Amino acid sequence: MNKILIAVDDTKSSKEIFDKCTQICKCMAPDEIILLYVEKFAGRSLMDEMLGEAELSTLAEVVEGTEFKEAMDRKAERILGYYKSALEERSPVPNIRTMVKAGIPAEEIVKTAKDEDASMILIGSRGKRVSNLFMGSVSREVANTSDRPVLIVK
Repeated sequence: MNKILIAVDDTKSSKEIFDKCTQICKCMAPDEIILLYVEKFAGRSLMDEMLGEAELSTLAEVVEGTEFKEAMDRKAERILGYYKSALEERSPVPNIRTMVKAGIPAEEIVKTAKDEDASMILIGSRGKRVSNLFMGSVSREVANTSDRPVLIVK
């Protein structure tokens, strides 16, 4: 089965993916597209440096069921709904699924692509951090660690 995993967030870079997605779908003719949104408490940041993996996992458990987590879930649903509607209008792909994961975005994107046996990962070139002028830290890490082809859309 030919699957494309598209990692999305609320940045301009993610919106630009859909300008190219129709062309890519014509070439690849995927059977399925998976839209993935990763909820994060912090990206690769000072919090990651201060807290170990166990502490971040505990933080995720503590947040579960709170208003903060519910707000994060509503944001994820809104973003995924927007992109799913945009894809359904532009693309002839028969099956479009949405997924929400929590954690460090690059790690979750790579893990989900492997777990779902995605043929390719599409990701925007840059997130919100201006310090990564040419390629965002998430897209760079996904490209460097994934065993799947990664198309970074600029």
